[in-house]
Amino acid sequence: MSAAQSAPWAVVFGGPSPEHEISILTGLQAERVLVAAGHRVVPIYWAPTGEWYRVPDATEAKDYLEGAPRESVALEVRVSGEAGLYRRKRLGAEKLEIEAALLCLHGGVGEGGGAAALFSLLGIPATGSTLFAGAVGMDKLAFGGLMTAAGIPSLPREAVSTLREPSFAGPYIVKPRFGGSSIGIEIADDIDAARALTGASVHLRNGAVLEPYRPELVDLNISFRTHPQLEITQLEKPLRGEGQSALYSYAEKYLAGGAGSDAGLTSAPREFPAQVAESVHEAARDLAARVADVTRLTGIVRVDLLLDEATGELYVNEVNSIPGALSLYLWAPQRPAAEVLVDAIVEARDQRVVFPQAGFGGGAALRAAGGIAGKLVGLDGPRA
Repeated sequence: MSAAQSAPWAVVFGGPSPEHEISILTGLQAERVLVAAGHRVVPIYWAPTGEWYRVPDATEAKDYLEGAPRESVALEVRVSGEAGLYRRKRLGAEKLEIEAALLCLHGGVGEGGGAAALFSLLGIPATGSTLFAGAVGMDKLAFGGLMTAAGIPSLPREAVSTLREPSFAGPYIVKPRFGGSSIGIEIADDIDAARALTGASVHLRNGAVLEPYRPELVDLNISFRTHPQLEITQLEKPLRGEGQSALYSYAEKYLAGGAGSDAGLTSAPREFPAQVAESVHEAARDLAARVADVTRLTGIVRVDLLLDEATGELYVNEVNSIPGALSLYLWAPQRPAAEVLVDAIVEARDQRVVFPQAGFGGGAALRAAGGIAGKLVGLDGPRA
C-alpha cells in the first residue's frame, strides 16, 4: 500500500444492471475490508431507478430489500459547473469531498465503462477500466473479435443474424451480446431455434452471439491486477454438483454456498488451486497476461477460461473488468484483501488515463466553415 489518504474514499455499488444485488454484496464487503484496515470510507448506493444515496455506514444486505436503507441521504450528480456528488439539504447542497472511488458496479454501465466515463466527468478518480476498454470487454462479439485478431485461443463467436448463416454448425450456446454472469444464456439445436430465442428472451433482444456448444469443456477462472505491476493469481476451478444445469449458471456462481453476505462469492464450491496439470496453470497465466496486454483493462480483472481436459487445450471465454467480490478470494493466498483494494484505488488516483482533450483544432475548422446555410444546399432531397 502507498500514499496517504487525504479525503475519504467512496465505495460505489448497485447501479442499473441485472447484477444489481451482487453489486450490493461486493460493495458492502469492500467497505468493511477498507474500514477494518483503517481507511475512511463513504458508501454510495446507486438505485436501479437512477437515484444516488449516501447510505449509513456498515449496512447489511437485508437493508436493501426495499431500496435504499433508512436514514440514507439523497445525492445530486452534477457534471457541469463545479462537478461532483452533492448531499441534498434544505438550503442548497453540500459537495462530498471524495479523493477516489472504488467502483463495485457489476455488469451494465459499470463493467461496460459508462460509470468510468461518468466519474471522469465528475472529476473523481475511479477504479475499473476506461470507457473504451470496458466497452470492448462487455461486448462479447467485439471481445471475441479482439481475441481472434490477437491470436489468443477462443471459441468461434458470431452474431445471431437474420441476414447471414453462421459459419459453424450447431448445437449452439446463445448468449446476450452485452450481458454477463451467465444471465440469459440458452442452448439451441440450430440457427432457427437460436433466432427464435433472441425474439423471446428479454436478455437477448438487444443482441446475441453464438458459440459452439461444447459440454465437455470445464470452467476455470484466474485474476490479474495491474498495480503496482501486473500480477496474476492461481487458477480456480468452480465445482458443480450432480443434477446441475448444462451451463455454469448465475445461481451457481452467486447463490451457491449457503446463506450469508458472501454466499456464492467467497463460499461457492471450488478447487483452489485447480487440480490440473502444471502446463495448464502455465498456459492460464500466459493467457491472462496476454488479455491484460491487448485489452488495456486496469484494476482488478477476472479472466474466465474453458479447458478441454482430454486435449489440454485452453480457451479464453470472457473477461470481467469488475468481477464479483472483486475476486478477493482468488487473491487471498497472495495478498491481503485490503492491499488489493487500496492498490486499485491508488492506481486510479495516481495513474489516471488521460485522452486527447476536446478543442484540439484551435478554431481552424470553424473559421474555414463560412456560413452554415451554404452547406445545407443539396441536403433537402430531390426537387420535384
